[in-house]
Amino acid sequence: MDSSSVNLPITLRTIYDISEFIVRAAQLIKPEEVERMVDELVNFYKNKRNGKILVMGAGRSGLVGRAFAMRLLHLGYNSYVLGETIVPPIGEDDIVVAISGSGRTKLIVTAAEAAKEAKAKIIAITSYRESPLGKIADIVVEVPGRTKYSTNEDYFARQILGITEPLAPLGTLFEDTTQIFLDGIVAELMIKLGKSEEDLRLAHANIEL
Repeated sequence: MDSSSVNLPITLRTIYDISEFIVRAAQLIKPEEVERMVDELVNFYKNKRNGKILVMGAGRSGLVGRAFAMRLLHLGYNSYVLGETIVPPIGEDDIVVAISGSGRTKLIVTAAEAAKEAKAKIIAITSYRESPLGKIADIVVEVPGRTKYSTNEDYFARQILGITEPLAPLGTLFEDTTQIFLDGIVAELMIKLGKSEEDLRLAHANIEL
């Protein structure tokens, strides 16, 4: 944070805190992991147009997942969100995108295990490759972030990213970083699928309150 911002209101200081965290996190995310995720989604679009993508996350990670699922829909994917009323069966031609900072949120791990048994491909977005979720996933993207579960994990995030105790509580840093990361995925998919903003606009809901 710039020294001139020290006297800013806490709200604005927090924006600096979160922004700096996201920039450092971007430097740690492995490009090869991103490429694997993008290639999987591009090939899926081109070869399995009738396939389904199920996005899932608990709590605020679920809200991040919903935003990503909406953009996938705009890009032309058959995307769904776990927990919604309309969710079709998932099978071997499908992809599950599971979001969990700790990689051990029981609901998400259990759902991912069920999807794995149904032969769906699992893409895990987590801070811990060796977590239960990471171990069952076909593709793992490690997104650094402070989680709400353990002081050990908080210490890891602070040491690796070089930050002091952040103003953002619990899992905020993972959730915000994942939101920006998935927006980046959407941007790359737009280019690789040859989609324009107008294409996305035409796929956007035209009946809204």
